Amino acid sequence: MKARAKELGIAGARINSAGCLDRCELGTTIVVYPDGVWYSCRSRADVDEILTTHLVGGRPVERLMLTNDQRELRPEQVG
Repeated sequence: MKARAKELGIAGARINSAGCLDRCELGTTIVVYPDGVWYSCRSRADVDEILTTHLVGGRPVERLMLTNDQRELRPEQVG
């Protein structure tokens, strides 16, 4: 993700690893701050979509977004 953000020229993005964010049951999770948008991420294509659509384009990726109370992935989030 860091390399792809650099390729896209996303300046000022801080991408770092974290342990469990209390959503481990949902698999790999990405949080975009300061927006506070949580994503389920299953593939490199998902990472690319989050970077290009949300960080570059300014629009959240609805199909990958997690709700505050979500405990299971929706069908479109499983891949």
